[in-house]
Amino acid sequence: MNRFLTTTATIALALAGASVSARAADVKEVQMLHWWTSGGEAAALNVLKQDLSKEGFAWKDVPVAGGGGDAAMTALKAMVAAGTYPTASQMLGYTVLDYAQAGVMGDLTETAKKEGWDKSVPAALQKFSVYDGKWVAAPVNVHSVNWLWINKAVMDKIGGTQPKTFDELIALLDKAKAAGVIPLALGGQNWQEATMFDSIVLSTGGPEFYKKAFNDLDEESLKSDTMKKSFDNLATIIKYVDPNFSGRDWNLATAMVIKGDALVQVMGDWAKGEFVAAKKTPDTDFLCYRFPGTDGSVVYNSDMFGMFNVPDDRKAAQVALATATLSKSFQSAFNVVKGSVPARTDVPDTDFDACGKKGIADLKAANEGGTLFGSLAQGYGAPPAIANAYKDVVSKFVHGQIKTSDEAVKQLVQAIDDAR
Repeated sequence: MNRFLTTTATIALALAGASVSARAADVKEVQMLHWWTSGGEAAALNVLKQDLSKEGFAWKDVPVAGGGGDAAMTALKAMVAAGTYPTASQMLGYTVLDYAQAGVMGDLTETAKKEGWDKSVPAALQKFSVYDGKWVAAPVNVHSVNWLWINKAVMDKIGGTQPKTFDELIALLDKAKAAGVIPLALGGQNWQEATMFDSIVLSTGGPEFYKKAFNDLDEESLKSDTMKKSFDNLATIIKYVDPNFSGRDWNLATAMVIKGDALVQVMGDWAKGEFVAAKKTPDTDFLCYRFPGTDGSVVYNSDMFGMFNVPDDRKAAQVALATATLSKSFQSAFNVVKGSVPARTDVPDTDFDACGKKGIADLKAANEGGTLFGSLAQGYGAPPAIANAYKDVVSKFVHGQIKTSDEAVKQLVQAIDDAR
């Protein structure tokens, strides 16, 4: 999610507060490092705070603004180095495994067995939440990134219909432009640009190509004409953003669509949390479609609460947090607000809106059909060094530092090779 550069002073304040908390922590306190600071994200996290409060556990926030976690992971690295572990930290995929390999994660296996997590959590998530046979993280949700979010009033005004192909999407954006509406709401940050490119690559090359290129890192696929065409398509769509997009946070881009200042945003389903927070309703106020050409596939990430190896007197709070996180009631209540879908497959879709029900159905179908793919931009397609190299090349192309699609392909292959 959103990854803007947090100042050194902000990180220092977060670390100072966390360090004091960790040293003087009450055994009934849960310290959580996270980057959920937008309106929809904060509302979703409040569901967990309330659940734990009912069990007598106080909540100690350690927020580091910048919703995708780069700044928060810098803060976490310093905390771990200092030995001031939080109870848990919001983490993504390979980062969980890195800390587990370093030997600083706790062991939730007993709780996992008691609660039956191995039967209810998809294997794709267990790949990142289980290390060396031990559960080290509690998956919170499943997000998917290949979505379009559209303002329905603007769509009706311009006479638009759901785009089924990339060319139809461009035609729709042309209609918005002709009507004087910003066609595409985007924040010019590398993770947002790369997240959109995930969908473009899947749309351009299809499921097997996406898997080979962005999960298997197959060099022939990375340097192929299909990848060049994907960059061509990125060059086409980026022409529809407004001139002030550089540096914009993702939730501000979502707000442009909510307000009707822009027609569409290509973003993960955390964007839906902003619509929900603004009291907007699917099919009445906004529309949710899969990115054209990606129906049947889900490009995912999952927020996880990585659990650290805290002292024995703090483990009861940690177990309470883990148990609450994967309870069916929390998985439903949290994800209804967050915009994502449950991290366990046995949660009813009863309380979810139309977009949520579609997300749950799509996840089930993709999981069963072999078209559930880790998002390279979001830290689930490949390890962080490779994901960062990918984001850097895509962003340089978007901002004109790489001039042609041919050069973008060459630099992408080289950057990934260097990062392996």
